[in-house]
Amino acid sequence: MRRKSLRLTTMAAVAALSLALAGCSDDSVTGESPTDEPSGDADTGTSESTELTPVTVGLLQIAPAAAVQLGVDNGIFEEHGLDVSVQLGQGGAALLPAVSSGSIQFAVGNPLSVLVAASQGLEMEIIAGYSRINDPAPSGIVVKADSGITTWKDLEGKTVALNAINTQGDLGTMEWVERDGGDPGNVTFTEIAFPDQLAQLEQGYIDASWIPEPFLSASLGTEGVEWLGDPLTAIEELYTMVTFSSNDYTEANPEITDAFVAGITEATAYAMENEEEYRAAIVDYTGMPAEVVENIRLEVLTGELDAGVIEELSALALKHGMLDSEPDLSAVIRAQ
Repeated sequence: MRRKSLRLTTMAAVAALSLALAGCSDDSVTGESPTDEPSGDADTGTSESTELTPVTVGLLQIAPAAAVQLGVDNGIFEEHGLDVSVQLGQGGAALLPAVSSGSIQFAVGNPLSVLVAASQGLEMEIIAGYSRINDPAPSGIVVKADSGITTWKDLEGKTVALNAINTQGDLGTMEWVERDGGDPGNVTFTEIAFPDQLAQLEQGYIDASWIPEPFLSASLGTEGVEWLGDPLTAIEELYTMVTFSSNDYTEANPEITDAFVAGITEATAYAMENEEEYRAAIVDYTGMPAEVVENIRLEVLTGELDAGVIEELSALALKHGMLDSEPDLSAVIRAQ
């Protein structure tokens, strides 16, 4: 497969809004670390007289992650005996070593990054779901109307922009090109920050652009730009993000882990049942303008974890060379 990297100036205020499903590759985490490591013997009861157990969850400053902050603000995690602090990461990959080292206890990020880390010996465990694709799609590939690209096979010999390569975006694209009778090895993927992709597409520097909300709606609202499809639909109801921890932490702290899973499940359900409040939380959490948030396509949020989807993702990543070897899924996927 031909791959190249193109580094362009980004609009910093907007770049932070891109979806975690893209698997950003920054390697730093910001924010304060928790002062005390929770003990596995901590009481996670819900009585008001019970001392809350402090835990920290790593998040990206993106729309779907606002549901966690919404859960914190509404006392959902406190009901499960937890005092949850949010620590923002500048990229999905940064959360993995932070969880592995124990500086944070939990994180929400894309499942492919977790699988890659596990295949390389980092003992990660997916403990719950978080966000899944739906219809209308929250991300997709757009092309110029006069490009002649009308099918996935037409991407052969073309350049497709993503914010980071070796993620679920290019994985799904390769699979759809192959299913359509094309050779995915003849597709070139290049890295361009989401806010810069539309201009590069219009100027002809790239042939196709894979973008999430809010960039997707902005592109489809531009004259001469058309929808090709969503590569993430290569796997039905694919998780764009999952909740994960380290094997060491979950084994040492099973009750706290159970309590956090229950909190995530309740917080995501609350966001889905209260869309207006959820969209308002997205505005507060990300800084996106309310008029933009009002129209973006929302992903389905759920704490439920479908192991079959993760297994299918692992097999697809192995098939297309994103995994050198398949990780031990019995250790990576927490039994529900």
